[in-house]
Amino acid sequence: MNHNNLIIREGFLFIIPLGIITVILAFAKVVWVSAFFFIVTLFVIWFFRNPERNIPDGGKSVVSPADGRVIKIEEVRENAILEGEFRKVSIFMSLFNVHVNRMPCSGMVDVIQYRKGRFFSANLDKASSLNERNSVLIKTDDGRMILTIQIAGIIARRIVCWLKEGMNIERGERFGLIRFGSRLEVFLPHDSTISVKVGDRVKGGETTIGYLS
Repeated sequence: MNHNNLIIREGFLFIIPLGIITVILAFAKVVWVSAFFFIVTLFVIWFFRNPERNIPDGGKSVVSPADGRVIKIEEVRENAILEGEFRKVSIFMSLFNVHVNRMPCSGMVDVIQYRKGRFFSANLDKASSLNERNSVLIKTDDGRMILTIQIAGIIARRIVCWLKEGMNIERGERFGLIRFGSRLEVFLPHDSTISVKVGDRVKGGETTIGYLS
């Protein structure tokens, strides 16, 4: 997948119309309104920014799939896509975070499962179970299963995922985004070590959130 542009391509669906409106208003000399749309256009360009990241080495490290803040770390039992005990790390992305999502580990995309749902604020506990979501199950080279879930938030209305089942992916590789505020969750095997704590700020593809045993 090639998604290395400075601005992620999905952003141009918003940037181009806003830019056109700004230019038209400027030519019409509607100064204050054109200035407002110019600021909005700049914000949307900034929102869809797509910076490079320094991916850490180490086959057993698991990196954050998103920029944002760690809002919950818990021991859970998963019964949907895979069964077992897991350590779940939940990350909240605000409007001001980079929204490009990255793979937490290398491996093969085993299952992709989309589910419609509600649009509660992504920092609420009920968002984890009730909101619209896209689940990606990754099988590592040594057979471990890592589950990553993209969860839409109160403003987000579109989950984007560029993956297909059977694809081989690398740790830190870009795989999608959620427009305008959302949540990412990573389920690690129960015997994994978590290296972040609640309240930590993390960077997608760069911050190590845990280590496989």
